[in-house]
Amino acid sequence: MISSEILDERSKKVLCAVVESYIRNPEPVGSRFLTRKYSLGYSSATIRNIMADLEEYGYLTQPHTSAGRVPTDKGYRFYVNCILGLQERERDEELESFLISLTKTLGKITRHHNINTIFSQTTDTISTLTNYISLITSPRPQCTTFKRLDLIRYSSNLVVAILLTNEGLVINKIINIPSSYSQQDLNRIIEYLNSEYIGYRLDKIMEMLHERISAEKSQYSDLINKTIKIYQKALSLITEDIFVSGVYNAINLPDFSDISKIKELYRAIKEKHLIIKLLNDLLESDGVQIYIGSENPIDELKGLSIVASTYKDKKRNMGVIALLGPKRMDYLKAIHMVDTVAKLISKTFD
Repeated sequence: MISSEILDERSKKVLCAVVESYIRNPEPVGSRFLTRKYSLGYSSATIRNIMADLEEYGYLTQPHTSAGRVPTDKGYRFYVNCILGLQERERDEELESFLISLTKTLGKITRHHNINTIFSQTTDTISTLTNYISLITSPRPQCTTFKRLDLIRYSSNLVVAILLTNEGLVINKIINIPSSYSQQDLNRIIEYLNSEYIGYRLDKIMEMLHERISAEKSQYSDLINKTIKIYQKALSLITEDIFVSGVYNAINLPDFSDISKIKELYRAIKEKHLIIKLLNDLLESDGVQIYIGSENPIDELKGLSIVASTYKDKKRNMGVIALLGPKRMDYLKAIHMVDTVAKLISKTFD
């Protein structure tokens, strides 16, 4: 495979111009169009020859013999690497205005709602503004800390469990309990948990309970045993989840005008566990991460691109926010948006 390092400045300029043109309008790009649209300083014939070389190198492809050319995954990757290398350059006025508006919108959301609502409304907002699918993974149990558990008896063997975390997650669900458990038992359990384990990681508490039962005096064994059984059920309420918005916005893009492409998109979203795994794999990374087309490890996503970044609680990576869209994505806007939103959500945790 020919390395991108062999490209001279002329080839780089022409390649970036082709990608930018195709992002704006999904029509094959010809040399004459580039001559008119961009001040490249080269003749139409020269540009045509450069485009032919770029096709030979695998950066462009020609859908039809008489048509212009469109970027390949390799061409998009070269363009994205150029953008990432110039992150500090001035943003255009439209993008700057867009990000200011987004910051204000998300600021209003984060001041008045819990984390679940913030995630839901954030994905709705950015999918509406971009027409891409937006995704946010909720914090994993090992990233969240205990604040309070409430148990409200619903019937003889059913209880409504309401679990709150210090990060703002509120999870409630009906759980089964032994009918022998009295309301007094439940009161003792929540009093014990709410007084002893505030601020501890959810997954660590179970380990601490098992350690304590072997160390405590016998009169506490019954309480701790019952607490373990209830807490296990309550902990099962915390599942790795993902907030998704914008599928209907995305299918209005010209990239999904073909019904087979729409089906492909729906298949990708349907496999939520695969997307969660992919995004969780990015939790160990910092900064914006990008998968383009064939770079995606999930087969169902190889026709799409993902731009993602982690949000944090101080120095801990808590979860991932991402935009999922066509390979003909406006990467500059997507990168700045994901980066901005991730920082805003991180500020919410701080």
